[in-house]
Amino acid sequence: MTIVTPSPAVAQALQDGRPVVALESTIITHGMPWPQNLEVARQVEATVRENGAEPATIAVIDGVLHVGLTDEQLEKLAQTKGVAKLSRADMAVCMAQGRTGATTVAATMIAAKLAGISVFATGGIGGVHKGAENSFDISADLQELGQTAVTVVAAGAKAILDLPKTLEVLETLGVPVIAFGQDQLPAFWSREAGLRAPLRMDSAAEIAAAQVMRAKLGLPGGQLVTNPIPQDAEIARETLAPIIGEATKDAETHGIKGKDVTPYLLQRIYELTEGRSLEANIALVLNNARLASEIAQELCKIEA
Repeated sequence: MTIVTPSPAVAQALQDGRPVVALESTIITHGMPWPQNLEVARQVEATVRENGAEPATIAVIDGVLHVGLTDEQLEKLAQTKGVAKLSRADMAVCMAQGRTGATTVAATMIAAKLAGISVFATGGIGGVHKGAENSFDISADLQELGQTAVTVVAAGAKAILDLPKTLEVLETLGVPVIAFGQDQLPAFWSREAGLRAPLRMDSAAEIAAAQVMRAKLGLPGGQLVTNPIPQDAEIARETLAPIIGEATKDAETHGIKGKDVTPYLLQRIYELTEGRSLEANIALVLNNARLASEIAQELCKIEA
């Protein structure tokens, strides 16, 4: 039984030993409205291609795990209603029931590893939610980084989270947290989180070499590469803090919990920033796609 179904373009790239970059699909189904979601998905894929790699957008469609979507599949997914949001816990159930689901960071990492793809570009990872000492709300993304050998390029953890606690959990799980080109950890929409990064690397070649060395050492898990949002697109941490606080209070007032928290907060912050947060989100995703493509190229050079 074939578990992974690569698109023709991804299958050919893998067969040829060319660089491939995995992309998640929740940004399409849960992150943006139609038709902007399709436009951005196409833009991210084009950015990967322009930077020398093949994009592999990952989703479960009618029970089939697709690694790489055709343009027709991408358009259909962008318009589908009621798409499940898949992580490690529910991915197999969705497939077994023949349903359609979009992959989070954790599910995308699983699929990428199954397909033989080592680099994944996303916007931001999940993490420890504020108040987790009472709710125990911690994203499965962190455990996945601790056990699945894929390098994830993100603009840090989402700024709505408890970033110090998220960093502590990643340290406990043995995940290398690398800031690209700076000493400070970025915080999604902002270039600095007010936290010093455990590790710093200044080139895609260094990051690729570290991934290869982890494999040689037999270490489980991946790497988290935190790539700061471009300076002209960032929203300063000082500007965002009160907005995030207001959005979080609104979520508590409305009893929003579990998987619904992140999409609710992102939508509320979009409203409170009058759309500026979405513009920043698009800029950081494209920036991450560029860096991930460079890392994938460097990995191919090492493995050639």
